[in-house]
Amino acid sequence: MSSRAPGERREAMREALIESRLTPNAISLTGFALCLVAAGLIFADMIVLGGIAYIIGSICDTLDGRYSRMSGKGSPFGAFLDSTLDRVEEGVVLAAVAYNFAQQGKGVEAAICAVAILASVMVSYTRARAEALGVECKVGIGSRATRVVILSVGLLFANGLGLGDFSLLAPAVTLLAAIGIVTTLQRIFHVRGKLLAAGRDSGNQ
Repeated sequence: MSSRAPGERREAMREALIESRLTPNAISLTGFALCLVAAGLIFADMIVLGGIAYIIGSICDTLDGRYSRMSGKGSPFGAFLDSTLDRVEEGVVLAAVAYNFAQQGKGVEAAICAVAILASVMVSYTRARAEALGVECKVGIGSRATRVVILSVGLLFANGLGLGDFSLLAPAVTLLAAIGIVTTLQRIFHVRGKLLAAGRDSGNQ
């Protein structure tokens, strides 16, 4: 067993990370590449494999921020790149799901995918615009982590995963669209309330 105290081991790990060539941006780009692979697999109707690739890619997205803090290699551009790639990853995977639905003649489900993509973008946009106005806006039920879990479950159980003749993909996409819309509305009302409370909005516009 190591004789080092936990604090010393953490410091040694941090030093090793600083000295390594691995960067947070490299982790972000790896996650992005895996999500592109996931989209390609879904296009090819290998939805469960696509779900696995999407899950691994999403794990990379959670690791890049943690690695950035531990290694001290974070940068403003890295944070911008990470947020941008997150939006593209979710959009491209949902676009692949929409294509899969369309190929099966499920026009309604494909349209719901489009709504889910728009709702996801609006969740991010409302936060970005709020923060540009100086209002913190992390409220809402549809966080990035929540959306990843919902979509991952839908992809893994798109064909019942051998447990039965059912599919959770359409319900998952519908839930994504719903919570995206609700979260967007929550953030709109949150920002409106904050601005009114601060006397920065007369309510006449």
